[in-house]
Amino acid sequence: MRTEYIIGIDEVGRGPLAGPLCIGACAVEAGKMRVCRCAFAGVKDCKQLSPTQRDEWFTVMQENESGGMVQYATAFVGHRTIDKKGMARALRVGIYRVLKKLNIEPNACLVLLDGGLKAPAHFTKQKTIVRGDEKELLIALASIAAKVCRDCRMVRLAKQFPQYGFDIHKGYGTKLHYEMLRLHGLSPIHRQSFIHI
Repeated sequence: MRTEYIIGIDEVGRGPLAGPLCIGACAVEAGKMRVCRCAFAGVKDCKQLSPTQRDEWFTVMQENESGGMVQYATAFVGHRTIDKKGMARALRVGIYRVLKKLNIEPNACLVLLDGGLKAPAHFTKQKTIVRGDEKELLIALASIAAKVCRDCRMVRLAKQFPQYGFDIHKGYGTKLHYEMLRLHGLSPIHRQSFIHI
C-alpha cells in the first residue's frame, strides 16, 4: 500500500518528578507536505521556542486542523503507570494511544519518531530519527502539541496542589520543586520512583 499519510511523534515529560508523560502526534497527507512546510515555515523543536511562541504555533496547528491540512493528537500516561510499569512501557502505551486517536490505517502511513521512540510493530513503515524534533517538521509540531498540552495539564494540577508550584516548574526537578518537596513531602501526583530526597 502506498504512503498516504506522514506522521510525526514526540514525547514531553519523560524527566519530571511529577505529573504525566505526554505523547504528541501530527499527521499530514503525503501530497500536502509541501503546502504544510510553507504554512509552518520557521517552526522549531519546542525546547527552542518560548512559551508564547509554542502557544502561537499551537494555535496555527489548530487553525490548520480545522482547515483540513493537518491532524494532531496527544495522549497522556499517568504517574501511576510510570511508577508501576517503568518509563519504557509508559512510552509504548502513550504511542499506541496517540496513534489510535489519529485512526490512520497502519499500512498507509510513514511514522517518523524522535530519539529512541518506536511505534507498534504493525506500523511497518516507521523511522526513528536522532534529534528528529530538530530535523523533521512533523516531529517538531508533535513536540509543540505535547508540550503545550502537558503544560496546560500541570497548570490545572497546580490549582489542586498550590503548595508545589507546578505552574512554574511543570513538575521538573528544579531547586524550587525540591524545596517544596522537603517542606510538604510528596503529592498524590508525584512519581515516587523518581524522587530521592
